[in-house]
Amino acid sequence: MYIKDDVCYAGELVPNIEVSSIKILEDGMMLIHFNTGETRLFDVTSLVEKGSVFLPLKDECNRKTAKVTHGFVSWLDGQIDIAPETMYMESYKYTKDEIA
Repeated sequence: MYIKDDVCYAGELVPNIEVSSIKILEDGMMLIHFNTGETRLFDVTSLVEKGSVFLPLKDECNRKTAKVTHGFVSWLDGQIDIAPETMYMESYKYTKDEIA
Protein backbone atom coordinates (compact mmCIF):
# COMPACT_ATOMS: atom_id res chain seq x y z
CA MET A 1 0.00 0.00 0.00
CA TYR A 2 1.15 3.56 -0.66
CA ILE A 3 -0.19 7.11 -0.56
CA LYS A 4 0.30 9.53 -3.45
CA ASP A 5 -1.30 12.98 -3.66
CA ASP A 6 -3.39 12.18 -0.54
CA VAL A 7 -4.89 9.07 -2.20
CA CYS A 8 -4.28 5.60 -0.75
CA TYR A 9 -3.50 2.88 -3.32
CA ALA A 10 -3.21 -0.89 -2.96
CA GLY A 11 -0.07 -2.56 -4.22
CA GLU A 12 3.46 -1.29 -4.61
CA LEU A 13 4.49 2.07 -6.02
CA VAL A 14 6.29 1.86 -9.36
CA PRO A 15 8.10 5.22 -9.51
CA ASN A 16 7.25 7.63 -12.31
CA ILE A 17 5.39 5.14 -14.48
CA GLU A 18 2.83 6.51 -16.91
CA VAL A 19 0.88 5.16 -19.86
CA SER A 20 2.06 6.78 -23.09
CA SER A 21 -0.40 5.15 -25.48
CA ILE A 22 -2.71 2.17 -25.86
CA LYS A 23 -3.97 -0.10 -28.60
CA ILE A 24 -7.29 -1.85 -28.02
CA LEU A 25 -7.25 -5.46 -29.18
CA GLU A 26 -9.96 -8.12 -29.39
CA ASP A 27 -11.36 -10.12 -26.46
CA GLY A 28 -10.68 -7.43 -23.86
CA MET A 29 -6.95 -7.27 -24.40
CA MET A 30 -4.98 -4.05 -24.65
CA LEU A 31 -1.40 -3.24 -25.58
CA ILE A 32 -0.04 -0.58 -23.28
CA HIS A 33 3.01 1.52 -24.09
CA PHE A 34 4.62 2.93 -20.93
CA ASN A 35 6.94 5.90 -20.55
CA THR A 36 9.67 3.39 -19.66
CA GLY A 37 9.72 2.33 -23.32
CA GLU A 38 8.11 -1.01 -22.49
CA THR A 39 5.07 -2.45 -24.21
CA ARG A 40 2.91 -4.76 -22.12
CA LEU A 41 -0.26 -6.78 -22.67
CA PHE A 42 -3.15 -6.15 -20.26
CA ASP A 43 -6.42 -8.07 -19.89
CA VAL A 44 -9.08 -5.41 -19.27
CA THR A 45 -11.68 -8.06 -18.45
CA SER A 46 -9.68 -9.02 -15.35
CA LEU A 47 -10.75 -5.72 -13.79
CA VAL A 48 -14.37 -6.91 -13.54
CA GLU A 49 -13.32 -9.23 -10.70
CA LYS A 50 -11.89 -6.28 -8.74
CA GLY A 51 -15.21 -4.64 -7.92
CA SER A 52 -18.54 -3.35 -9.13
CA VAL A 53 -17.06 -0.08 -10.39
CA PHE A 54 -15.47 -2.09 -13.24
CA LEU A 55 -18.61 -4.06 -14.20
CA PRO A 56 -19.36 -1.81 -17.22
CA LEU A 57 -16.11 -3.11 -18.75
CA LYS A 58 -17.79 -6.48 -19.34
CA ASP A 59 -19.36 -4.78 -22.38
CA GLU A 60 -17.03 -4.58 -25.37
CA CYS A 61 -18.51 -1.23 -26.44
CA ASN A 62 -17.52 0.27 -23.07
CA ARG A 63 -14.01 -1.22 -23.29
CA LYS A 64 -13.55 0.53 -26.64
CA THR A 65 -14.00 3.95 -24.95
CA ALA A 66 -10.53 3.63 -23.39
CA LYS A 67 -8.25 6.63 -23.68
CA VAL A 68 -5.06 7.89 -22.10
CA THR A 69 -5.46 10.93 -19.87
CA HIS A 70 -2.58 12.42 -17.86
CA GLY A 71 -0.61 9.15 -17.98
CA PHE A 72 -3.38 6.74 -16.99
CA VAL A 73 -6.17 4.89 -18.79
CA SER A 74 -9.83 5.81 -18.36
CA TRP A 75 -13.10 4.59 -19.84
CA LEU A 76 -16.56 6.10 -20.31
CA ASP A 77 -15.37 9.73 -20.27
CA GLY A 78 -13.47 9.28 -17.01
CA GLN A 79 -16.15 7.40 -15.08
CA ILE A 80 -13.72 4.48 -14.70
CA ASP A 81 -9.96 4.68 -14.41
CA ILE A 82 -7.05 2.68 -13.07
CA ALA A 83 -3.59 3.60 -11.86
CA PRO A 84 -0.76 3.01 -14.33
CA GLU A 85 1.17 1.19 -11.60
CA THR A 86 -1.60 -1.39 -11.34
CA MET A 87 -1.77 -1.85 -15.09
CA TYR A 88 1.99 -2.30 -15.20
CA MET A 89 2.15 -4.88 -12.42
CA GLU A 90 -0.85 -6.86 -13.71
CA SER A 91 0.23 -6.89 -17.36
CA TYR A 92 2.56 -9.15 -19.29
CA LYS A 93 5.80 -8.18 -20.98
CA TYR A 94 5.49 -8.09 -24.76
CA THR A 95 8.09 -7.56 -27.48
CA LYS A 96 7.61 -6.11 -30.93
CA ASP A 97 8.28 -9.55 -32.45
CA GLU A 98 5.38 -10.99 -30.46
CA ILE A 99 3.06 -8.12 -31.48
CA ALA A 100 3.45 -8.66 -35.24
